[in-house]
Amino acid sequence: MRQLSLSSRLALLFAACTAVVSLLAGVLFSRASEAHFVELDQQLLDGKLIGLRRALQDIQSSESEVKLADELSRQADLSLRITGSDGRRWFDSSARLPDKLPQKPGLSTMNDEGTDYRVLNAPLFIDKPHSPQLTLLLDITHHQHFLQRMQHLIWLTVGLSALATALLGAWAARSGLRPLRRMSAVASGVSAQSLNVRLPEENMPPELAEMAHNFNAMLVRLDDSFQRLSAFSADIAHELRTPLSNLLTHTQVTLTRPRPIEDYREALHSNLEELQWMAQLVNDMLYLAKADHGLLMPKREPLELAEEADVLLEFFAPLAEDARVTLSREGSARMEGDRSMLRRALSNLLDNALRFTPQAGHVRVRIVENADSLNLSIENTGIGIPATQLPRLFDRFYRVDPARREGSSENVGLGLAITRSIIRAHGGDITCTSDSQWTSFTIQFVKYAK
Repeated sequence: MRQLSLSSRLALLFAACTAVVSLLAGVLFSRASEAHFVELDQQLLDGKLIGLRRALQDIQSSESEVKLADELSRQADLSLRITGSDGRRWFDSSARLPDKLPQKPGLSTMNDEGTDYRVLNAPLFIDKPHSPQLTLLLDITHHQHFLQRMQHLIWLTVGLSALATALLGAWAARSGLRPLRRMSAVASGVSAQSLNVRLPEENMPPELAEMAHNFNAMLVRLDDSFQRLSAFSADIAHELRTPLSNLLTHTQVTLTRPRPIEDYREALHSNLEELQWMAQLVNDMLYLAKADHGLLMPKREPLELAEEADVLLEFFAPLAEDARVTLSREGSARMEGDRSMLRRALSNLLDNALRFTPQAGHVRVRIVENADSLNLSIENTGIGIPATQLPRLFDRFYRVDPARREGSSENVGLGLAITRSIIRAHGGDITCTSDSQWTSFTIQFVKYAK
């Protein structure tokens, strides 16, 4: 079964609400009218009862008969029955009165052969225990017909109101939902080739303005992610093209003619270096893919950051000595983390720092423990990084140096991306600041993050 549209649902809801309200109002009005007629009939019969009692003070005198006839002649739709205390019928003002009448005292309603009566039973003499009984019957058929016509009118009004409200509700809902249709039209036009379209946020209803803003923000994120993914795919192809081309060319040249065993051995060694570099690149990509899917699960073991930094500085000491760069470490702190993963991250940062530090420069590791966080900075002297390039430093395959070193295992552009993945897997974050004298990569861990 086809689902109803939102406009149809709103129209039906409006119609149902109107029908319910109209029906309740009609029922209340009908009940109020009926109660009003009962009250009027009660007042009329009470007044007639007083007059009849006065006329029948001496029920056996001829004068009472004259007064009774005169009293009854004033109300054409009023009838009277007098019965004795033993239940015997003494008098009927009309021959058409029903044989059986209600016996309970007070006011009641009955129907006899299509005629409706309001019946009032009362004793003729209030102070006598065995007084004759007066039964007054008021023909209220016209009242009942009025109430029935009013009930029919109520049902007709309910139906017409519901229909009119459904039509007006459908029009109002369709007009009110016009911004949603515009949003749907824009969304249907979004594709990988047209992620730059945006919803107009001007003149939007307040309920939809926030949704339109969030939708546009989502498109911005999708566009950015798609651009990064496209660039990422192009970078992978760019990085693998040169080593694959080298492997093919070298192998083809080697196989053009018979060669000594040593030449084949040398060719295989050369190919092995290229294959090892490609394998490392693929491993790095798989590592980043695991990080993107939250599959990096670092172990938690107590670490002395000063000791870990000293181990790495000792490892890089020969390289720093050849480059005539001074290494130092300041501060200490403890944390829980994965030793091998953190060493890999710090190694990437130190390797970058040494690569871009000029001779007689300085690379230092600073560890600062605050009340709620732990900061570890790796700083190096040098010409600095332009501010426009800082936001993209941690993008994959991004290089500050525009001269790409294709086919080389060095400076592929994945080191900082892997470092950021490792830091985030530990619940921290990494930022970079740079000026004309110092470039600093700062890692911040929330203290005692688990």
